[in-house]
Amino acid sequence: MLFYITKYPISCSIILLVSFLSLFRPPQTGIATFHGWDKVAHVGMYFVLSGMLWWEFFRAHRHDENIPLWHARIGATLCPLLFSGGMEIAQEFLTAHRGGDWWDFVANAVGVALAMPVGYLLLQSRKKKNA
Repeated sequence: MLFYITKYPISCSIILLVSFLSLFRPPQTGIATFHGWDKVAHVGMYFVLSGMLWWEFFRAHRHDENIPLWHARIGATLCPLLFSGGMEIAQEFLTAHRGGDWWDFVANAVGVALAMPVGYLLLQSRKKKNA
């Protein structure tokens, strides 16, 4: 576990922040918001999480010529999706003030999907640098 904390410190911090934001009771502000603003927040949270996992993967393996890209694909796409599903289940069964919403899970998946081009661009940048 310490290995991942030292290799991916920003991503681990984002995971803790997303966990907190997913489970705490938000304060009542009285500010009028548009319908679906929470879906935009979900897309943003998981875009940042997945994008940071891509970036830190390539940063951690910058001196490695034959990096296993399937590790990055699993770590930056599948793991955030599984984490988001777990968070939605935790919201449903562990909190009284939140409910698990499958549309939130869809918004999380959209955020992860939007981060995939970030990984592709980082990969292309790495290939140009090594060529």
